[in-house]
Amino acid sequence: MNRVLRIGLLGCGTVGSGVVALLQQGADDIAARTGAQLVLTRVAVRDLTRDRGLMLPDGALTDDAASVVEADDVDLVIEVMGGREPAGTLIRRALELGKPVVTANKELIASEGPELSAIAQAAGVDLSYEAAVAGAIPIIKPLKESLAGDHIRRVVGILNGTTNYVLTRMTEDGTSYEDALADAKALGYAEADPTADVAGHDAANKCAIIASLAFDSAVHGEQVYREGIEHITEVDIRVADRLGYVVKLLAIASEIDDQMAVRVHPAFLPKEHPLAAVRDAFNAIFVEADAAGELMFYGHGAGSLPTASAVVGDLIDSARNLMQTARGPVESKHRDKQIRPIEELSTQYFVLLDVDDQPGVLAEVARTFGSFEVSIAQVWQEGDEEQAQLVLVTHRAREGDLRACADALADSPGVRRVASVMRVESEVFDS
Repeated sequence: MNRVLRIGLLGCGTVGSGVVALLQQGADDIAARTGAQLVLTRVAVRDLTRDRGLMLPDGALTDDAASVVEADDVDLVIEVMGGREPAGTLIRRALELGKPVVTANKELIASEGPELSAIAQAAGVDLSYEAAVAGAIPIIKPLKESLAGDHIRRVVGILNGTTNYVLTRMTEDGTSYEDALADAKALGYAEADPTADVAGHDAANKCAIIASLAFDSAVHGEQVYREGIEHITEVDIRVADRLGYVVKLLAIASEIDDQMAVRVHPAFLPKEHPLAAVRDAFNAIFVEADAAGELMFYGHGAGSLPTASAVVGDLIDSARNLMQTARGPVESKHRDKQIRPIEELSTQYFVLLDVDDQPGVLAEVARTFGSFEVSIAQVWQEGDEEQAQLVLVTHRAREGDLRACADALADSPGVRRVASVMRVESEVFDS
């Protein structure tokens, strides 16, 4: 085995360090599987003085990322810097030079994935990003390859470990949102600024990538309807449990007639659904296809070694293709489906109202629901002598009608506050 392929690594933080470790620990197996030795020749970092505890070739470290891409002794490029820039510029340049790229950059792929894929296709090289969605869980390749001959109807995922950990603690321990989030930070599941996680941005980017592949259509992260978990309360969790549900932050990509719906939001999920059992910081993706039926992928969605595992897997595939002057499966956007506005989707809803405990309030609330053609399936009252809470679950209703109803309820006599509105996915994600 005389063939050597030289690797340039952009970024050597948490994931990059994991990539280096796996390449070194598994060098012999990787060479046997690839048919060539994969040698790390250049590594771009921000801080040259930082001790990373890694054995790197002399002179490999540089703070000039562009020089890694341009170097003659780099055949393939791995990008694990994160962020849209300068990563986007570096990846585009590498592809233009005919160098395959492996990336874990969900933000970049969600925003510019179709454009970068077109550059890769024109250059005849691979752009691989299995690690951009759900860490070590294989979902990109199944959507692009294993299920390419099937018709995918729906993909539903728990795609963010931080939010799933927080909701697990709230559900199982009765912990408040604030305390559960503090625990997530202490354990390293959440960043000091957890906004990208708890507000749903991270899951929305991953949902866009999944939808693009599942429905052969270009979907960008900003097109995904998004709600976070910041306003979930112990009451929401308690009511969900009483009704036979758990609260999860779900990423849902579904096909509806000739359109697709892409959304990320907390929802009541039936306890009997496989995703309801996904606890703590784990991720899972549930796929429904015509021929294959129901499939579920489960595992660690983040972390140094899990994410690095997906990166190295892509690297081996790209190396094989490069040696054979071939490339992997090309993404298709031939269906070019449009995104259905969230207001046109239909599901059930949980509505929690703070109301005055006096005669006629329930009747007025019922009239308001009826005026917007939203039918009530269940209702009960909790509270004390001065203030009560009305808990309502609707039948299936159009989102736009439910929103208008909630706005009217906020101004209704006897209603002090619309405390919570959440989707109830009781019919296993029918849209």
